[in-house]
Amino acid sequence: MLTKSEIFNYVPAKDYSTSAAYFSMEFAIDQSLKIYSGGLGFLAGSHMRSAFELKQNLVGVGMLWKYGYYDQVRAMDGSMKAEYVQKYYSFLTDTGIVFPVEVHSATVYVKAYLLKPEVFGSAPIFLLSTDIELSTDIEQNDNISRTITNRLYDSNESTRIAQSIILGIGGAKLLEILDMAPEIYHMNEGHALPLCFYLYSKFGNIQQVRNRVVFTTHTPEEAGNEKHSFELLSKMSFFNGISDDEVKSMLLVENDVLDYTLSALRFAKISNGVSKMHGDVSRQMWAGFADICQITHITNAQNQNYWQDKSLREAASGKNTIALLQRKKELKRELFQVVADQTGKIFDENILTLVWARRYAGYKRADLMTADEDRFLKLIQNVDTPIQIIWAGKPYPEDYGAIETFNHLFWKTRQHPNVAVLTGYELHLSALLKKGSDVWLNNPKLYREASGTSGMTAAMNGSVNLSIPDGWIPEFSEHGKNSFLIPPADRNLSTEEQDRQECDSLLTIIEQEIIPLYYQQPEQWARLLMQAMHDVLDGFDSGRMAKQYYEQLFSAKVPSREEEVYS
Repeated sequence: MLTKSEIFNYVPAKDYSTSAAYFSMEFAIDQSLKIYSGGLGFLAGSHMRSAFELKQNLVGVGMLWKYGYYDQVRAMDGSMKAEYVQKYYSFLTDTGIVFPVEVHSATVYVKAYLLKPEVFGSAPIFLLSTDIELSTDIEQNDNISRTITNRLYDSNESTRIAQSIILGIGGAKLLEILDMAPEIYHMNEGHALPLCFYLYSKFGNIQQVRNRVVFTTHTPEEAGNEKHSFELLSKMSFFNGISDDEVKSMLLVENDVLDYTLSALRFAKISNGVSKMHGDVSRQMWAGFADICQITHITNAQNQNYWQDKSLREAASGKNTIALLQRKKELKRELFQVVADQTGKIFDENILTLVWARRYAGYKRADLMTADEDRFLKLIQNVDTPIQIIWAGKPYPEDYGAIETFNHLFWKTRQHPNVAVLTGYELHLSALLKKGSDVWLNNPKLYREASGTSGMTAAMNGSVNLSIPDGWIPEFSEHGKNSFLIPPADRNLSTEEQDRQECDSLLTIIEQEIIPLYYQQPEQWARLLMQAMHDVLDGFDSGRMAKQYYEQLFSAKVPSREEEVYS
């Protein structure tokens, strides 16, 4: 069995001696390890990298997805297609540990792999797989059991529930097998909720669970939080042998539906939203529910050492505007090689380039700037002050509305040589887009984006945020100084009128502020880039975030529910 020194390969620093385990369905650590879908994984990846840099006593617990999330490719006509290809990872360590977990009253065997810290410069991460076909000392898993860890966020409800059981209960059992049961269990979103039932079964007291569990919520509206039929969860062995009556009484279950987030808020000693605004929204959202823990906020952040181009950093540090703008052109050329390869369109590094890149979802409004078709066409056809636009992102593979948005943008713009719709938005392409763009567009419906960390790494690389003031943006942005803000429409207006007004404001800022500044005042543009780079590192590097998790969550005392005061 692996020793702790083999797992960590470093001695944890004294300031971070409290042992903690970080449970997450996804980790975006490296392009080659395809076990992530988007923002949740990008956040977890930066957290693990900063934990390693700070020598924190932290391990990650996740899942080894046989087919990853999915590979985003094109059909023969250029529209989007999801493919599932088996992944192989020679850089993972097979721990040799196989152990049983009960799922749907049947025994499922789980195999544990380890991503060692030295491979990619992250805290150690254990990855669990049920894809066990043969073994000399145990029965093989049946076909259904082997499919549990096939793909991230499987659309089948029972499979999704089984995945949570493997992550939560399986992760806790693995740490005990390794004699690494931590002082703190951190749930990054509610997917690992069965962990709490496992701990309750072990200690027989909810206060003992609360002593050990902290929780991060990422979803800013009640309807978006995962919930399932209580009866189905019980049949699936979600509650680890605890009687239905005891679970319902303990968690105040109503209407025979169990809400993962609400249950986590009742099990945890403390929880956090992922931006100041999201903390406020979360407290309002859950204020009417009894027996929940304190909800504070720790604003998300990203790892500078991983994401930021070193030459850009040096130019900005030295306030060398010539070097900064020259390096941006070099990075734009690297990005434009991908554009040419995917689309056959040749972009120009001297032209202002705007990027919208994140998960396609209805509330993120990828196509907002095209809502005024005449004005959009006038913008992209202007030869005096031209603009290039790139869209990229991966929708959930069963979100057909979001896929239709991708396809609509592709068909709408394919004849324009200065507009591209790219596939394969993963870590590598994400980095190219952030380093090679001039403007980073973020225009979700207000209050729907809990944090939105992509804009942080864009700002680190001299890409100016053009954003609705949602998520982390209000903590960072000063219009015209380090970014540009799209004024939100009155929330009392109809959805259609809000979209119309915000589209108008977005296009006006591009036409009247961004384009003139870029082409007519290049030195002032460079100063704006450098200000953004300075301001984002002042508070949005994940070293700050990783420290705050230890100070505010992992070290928090457990107040009685009556004594809690939200911060």
